[in-house]
Amino acid sequence: MTEPIPHEIRRYPPTQNKSLRAWSAADEHILKWFDDNQIEPENILILNDRFGYLTCHFNSSDVSVIADNRSQLKSTKKNLSNNQLDESTIQFLNPLEDIDKPFSYVCLNIPKSLEQFRFYLQKIHSVSTEESVVICGFMTRHFTPAILEVAQEYFEDVSQSLAWKKSRVLVLKRKKTQVRQIEVDSFTDTLPNGSEIKLKQYPGVFSLNRIDNATRFLVSNLSFEADDQHILDLGSGNGVLAKVVQIEKPGADIHLMDDSYLAIESSRLNMDEGSVSFHWTDTLDDIDEDIKFDLVISNPPFHLEYEVNTEVAVELFREVAGRLNQGGRFLCVANRHLGYRPHLKKFFTKCDELVSNKKFVIYSCRMNS
Repeated sequence: MTEPIPHEIRRYPPTQNKSLRAWSAADEHILKWFDDNQIEPENILILNDRFGYLTCHFNSSDVSVIADNRSQLKSTKKNLSNNQLDESTIQFLNPLEDIDKPFSYVCLNIPKSLEQFRFYLQKIHSVSTEESVVICGFMTRHFTPAILEVAQEYFEDVSQSLAWKKSRVLVLKRKKTQVRQIEVDSFTDTLPNGSEIKLKQYPGVFSLNRIDNATRFLVSNLSFEADDQHILDLGSGNGVLAKVVQIEKPGADIHLMDDSYLAIESSRLNMDEGSVSFHWTDTLDDIDEDIKFDLVISNPPFHLEYEVNTEVAVELFREVAGRLNQGGRFLCVANRHLGYRPHLKKFFTKCDELVSNKKFVIYSCRMNS
C-alpha cells in the first residue's frame, strides 16, 4: 500500500497567499487510486505535475517526467533536493522530446487547455501498450463533457471515479488503433494596421487561433524610438509581439522569453532568421547578466491554469527594472482590474498610463537617464 507522502512540498516561485498549496486534491486522488487498487507502481510517466508532488511521491519507482514549464522543472528539482530525494533516477523530458520506451502507468493532471490535453494524450498513446493504464486527475468544478470526449478519442475504456474531496480521476485503458494526430496549429490574423500575419503554434499555447485582444491593443499602440536596438518580448507566447518588432525594426537584436517550452518552440516557427535569441525560462536571472534592453514589451500572464496569480508578473516587473539600459522603456499591457500601477511605481522611476480602454491599460515605464 502507498503511504501518504511524508515530504514537505513547496511552491516555486513562492507565494504570499497562504491559501495556495503546492498540490491539489486531484493529486491526492491519483495516489488514492493506487492505494484503492493495492498497486505499487513501477515504470511511470508523469505529466503536468506543476510542483513535483507526484514526482516526489513516486521517486523510488522508475519515473519519467514531461515538463512544459521551466518553473515546473525547477520546482520539482528543488522539492526533490529539499527532501533528500535522488534526482538522478528521474528522466526529465520536454513535451516535444521523443520517448524511447513504453510505460505501465501514466499520471496526468488534466490541463485547462483541451488542445493541450489532446496533445498529451497523443503523446501518451504513442508510448502505451495494451496493458498501460492512464490515471488523469482533475477538480470536479473544472469538469466538462469535452474532457471525456477527448479521452475517448485515444482510449476504448474511459471510466470516471466518484467524487472525493471535490476531485475525480479518469482511468483510461485499451489504446485505440486509429487516432487523430495533432501537432502544430496554423492561423492567419489581421494586425491593427490592416496587414495579415501568419502564425503557427503548438497546442496549449496562448492564444488559440487568433491574436488575443490585449496583445492586439498593445500592437495598435506600439511605437519605437531610434535607440530601440535591444528588445525583449517578455512572456512571448507564440512570438507575435516579437514578430511585429522584427517587421518594424528588422535590424534589432530581439530576445524572446517564456516559461513554456511549447511557447518558445512556437515562436521559433514564427520568427525569421536574424539576430534573435530564445530563452526558455521563468526569470530574467537566467539570461546573461551582461545583456541589457532598450525596450521590453509584455502581455504578462496572470493565469496559471485555473489560478489567478499576479505575483509572478510583479516579480518580473522588478527584474525588468534591473535589466533596462539608461533611458530604456517597459511597455506592458494588462487588464485594468489587475491594478499593476502601484507595483510598477515601486520599481521604475517613471510610470505613466500610456493609453487605456474599458478593459485594458498600457503602462509605459522608464528608469531615469
